[in-house]
Amino acid sequence: MDLKTLLETPPWEWPKNAAKEFHRILTDHHATESDRLVAAGLAGDLTVMNDDLADALMQILSSPDEPEPLRAASAISLGPVLEQADMGDFDELDDVPISEQTFQQIKSLLHRLYLDASIDKEVLRRILEASVRAPADWHRDAIRKAYASTDRDWKLTAVFAMRWVSGFDDQILTALNSSDAEIHCEAVQAAGNWEVSAAWPHVVTLVNDAATPKPLLLAAIGAVGSIRPREAGEILRKRARSDDPEIAEAIEEAMLMAEGISDEEDFEEEDASGWIN
Repeated sequence: MDLKTLLETPPWEWPKNAAKEFHRILTDHHATESDRLVAAGLAGDLTVMNDDLADALMQILSSPDEPEPLRAASAISLGPVLEQADMGDFDELDDVPISEQTFQQIKSLLHRLYLDASIDKEVLRRILEASVRAPADWHRDAIRKAYASTDRDWKLTAVFAMRWVSGFDDQILTALNSSDAEIHCEAVQAAGNWEVSAAWPHVVTLVNDAATPKPLLLAAIGAVGSIRPREAGEILRKRARSDDPEIAEAIEEAMLMAEGISDEEDFEEEDASGWIN
């Protein structure tokens, strides 16, 4: 199995034995570090994730003898399944690809390792970024501390984490004015996720500005559709004829999402009105 080819192949087209192959490479200490690093990244996809892969990633993350980039990659790859498990139903076999026991083990491990001051900063950052995909009580204090840091990387991690953990609207609004492109982009995504109304003028300006960098524009398009879905259509139609297929697709998805939210709000308003009557 050529790992480099899989990097360029959609996950739904991967071979049926992909999960077993990733597991073999991750647990083979004679495999090259580069192959194990690629396998760790691919293993995080929900199409292949299972208890065995989660366990292999946890074993790597837990080991001080493993290379730090590999430990960091292993942490990040646990994020998507944490989010899926946090939202899913363990009673539905096809809903969550790992067991509830594994889910709890991942959360416990990430929390314990985050408290270990001997672990490299990059690994700790990835642990926090992965763990917030299933929010827990300890996250708010961790995010506040990271955001207050003078270390730019920790501040970036904090704003990323604000996308998943509620209660940081003021910090998100402040981060929207950051001169750091990555922090700015994360703040826009966080504002969209939590529908921060005060961020509306900012994200509209980004969507309307032809000079907005593409990553920031994509984030702003999504945020517009979330913050004010009833007004999003008019804003997004102005950019709907983009020659860039990625931007055009993002606009289409945002408009569909906005329409869905608007319809749901209309239904709730009608239902509430009928109940009152």
